[in-house]
Amino acid sequence: MQATLPLRLGVSERRDFPLYADNRDAPPEPVTVPWPLKPLGSAECGAERLADGRLSYWIRHDIVRGVTPRMLAWWFSNLEGEVTVAGQRINRYRAWHPYDHVHASYVRRCPDGTIGPGAQIRLREYLGANPRFNVDTVTTIEKLDEEGYIHNPALAGITGLVRMEYTFTRVAEGTLYENRLLIGGVEGWRRWATPLMQRFGFDQAHGLAWLRHNVEEVGIFEHLLPPLYLQETGLRE
Repeated sequence: MQATLPLRLGVSERRDFPLYADNRDAPPEPVTVPWPLKPLGSAECGAERLADGRLSYWIRHDIVRGVTPRMLAWWFSNLEGEVTVAGQRINRYRAWHPYDHVHASYVRRCPDGTIGPGAQIRLREYLGANPRFNVDTVTTIEKLDEEGYIHNPALAGITGLVRMEYTFTRVAEGTLYENRLLIGGVEGWRRWATPLMQRFGFDQAHGLAWLRHNVEEVGIFEHLLPPLYLQETGLRE
């Protein structure tokens, strides 16, 4: 199915959009949502090489209006489940990016059953719905609260080569959301493997696809998160 952005289907074509299995080997069929995706130009973003050799892909998003840091911390603790959008039942992770997201599930929780530092998430997605930019990882949460979110994806079971850092700042209109993806290692053999990884495993085209993907998914929070948060918690912020 070839689709343009944003994708809109008539009422007669509404249907359920369940979670795909974590071993899906192709981009998903697009989910139908009534919201356009924000363009890359709506955010400040870029890439730079750090003094330790890592590449930093960074984004300072347009204000996420109507969304608070508390809502965001709740979201990353509640990725599993569904949401109703325009009369359709949609897996909430897939609704968060209707073209790229495939699967999200918690493979390890904290001892008390909650999601926080030490918990792990299985993630599958295709950046830009492009088979070349396949993400297939289990990532370990290092920090998750109203100040921000840090997690460390594994590559082929190896950690220390990829790191994702988010910060949430409350502002009058909602949240200033900033994040960055760090590519490369800083310890032992990982430091020496970094140039090869940046050249062959995560090149500049891959980095641009990640920047665009992230701007698009963060933009969807304005539409998706406030009503879902209210429905499940009874709170408005």
